[in-house]
Amino acid sequence: MTETGTTTDDLLRRAKAGDAAALGALFAHYRDRLRTMVRLRLDRRVVGRLDPSDVLQEAYLDVARRFPEYVAAPAVSFYVWLRALTGQRLIDLHRQHLGAKMRDAGQEVSLHRGALPQALSASLARQLLTGLTSPTQAAVRAKMQLQDALNSMDPIDREVVVLRHFEELNNIETAAVLGIESSAASKRYLRAIRRLKAILDQAPGFFA
Repeated sequence: MTETGTTTDDLLRRAKAGDAAALGALFAHYRDRLRTMVRLRLDRRVVGRLDPSDVLQEAYLDVARRFPEYVAAPAVSFYVWLRALTGQRLIDLHRQHLGAKMRDAGQEVSLHRGALPQALSASLARQLLTGLTSPTQAAVRAKMQLQDALNSMDPIDREVVVLRHFEELNNIETAAVLGIESSAASKRYLRAIRRLKAILDQAPGFFA
């Protein structure tokens, strides 16, 4: 629900009718979720040169230009489509800034109509350990332990956690993004959450 009380469905209906302001309002409604997605996947080598806001600004231009394509054939939910365009813009900007240093394709996870960089384990660890109250050295050890565990996880399992827990996608959207069955996405999520909880239970001061 937006501040004016207009539902996102109504904004989408108006945008489909040609209301550019409604499309802008829709993008603004999802901006925080898109920013989280970008922040978790932004290559550390471009931090300082590229900000999530830069990615979103360019992504909106793509959204405005390609919105008629979505209207003509809405194969996925609007947010999943919006996220895919934003992710593709992130890839393009990574290539622009990194050139030959760009991660190889093996570091991307297949998504609907393309691929996105994996969520970085370091970024994910920071998010998971936000509430850590232990001294700095203990916090660093906990972060490294969690980061190693995240790196050892199946990439799809890790992405399921990111999509469900941090990007706030529901199970159906998560399955659509990853190109797997809803039942498989649910099983992967439960398995990954159990593993992460076991790790976090060992993090000093995490539940203090």
